[in-house]
Amino acid sequence: MLSLDNTALVIVDVQGKLATLMHQQQELFKNLAVMTAGAKELSLPVIWMEQLPEKLGPTITEISEVLADQKPLRKSSFSCYGEPSFVAELEKLGVKQLLVVGIEAHICVYQTAMDLHNAGYEVEVVADAVGTRKEENKQIALDKLSQAGVKLTTTEMALFELMKTANVPQFRAIAKLVK
Repeated sequence: MLSLDNTALVIVDVQGKLATLMHQQQELFKNLAVMTAGAKELSLPVIWMEQLPEKLGPTITEISEVLADQKPLRKSSFSCYGEPSFVAELEKLGVKQLLVVGIEAHICVYQTAMDLHNAGYEVEVVADAVGTRKEENKQIALDKLSQAGVKLTTTEMALFELMKTANVPQFRAIAKLVK
């Protein structure tokens, strides 16, 4: 089970025009915003990545506004784990459980989750907060990740799993976010 003191959120490449081309884009953006705001409410560390921002553009405002107090890390490799600044940030945080969200599920999210899993991290891909342009690509990516031992979760499930009880101070704020 996820724990507040051992979990970080990894946001992968939700940028520019590409983000607007995602299948079921409105629902995806809503879940990304809820997951990001929920992570902040629960004081989870967030590692925010952008793939070649000078070419793909900035992160969508639904995420960047919630993370206004931090800057994204830049990458050129598909896997976040291929970026030394990402690995250094992970090591600095010292967490072993990672929630992964972003785009595209079958490329950057898939490769990131697999590399993290193979490096010994407990990885959970938030299935309703990852996207692709074609629905089939998302489903195949989630199937392959699951078969490899990467866990799948949803936005609401992850946030409530982290809280464990309704007796935490963040409960009302999280409940309001997921409505």
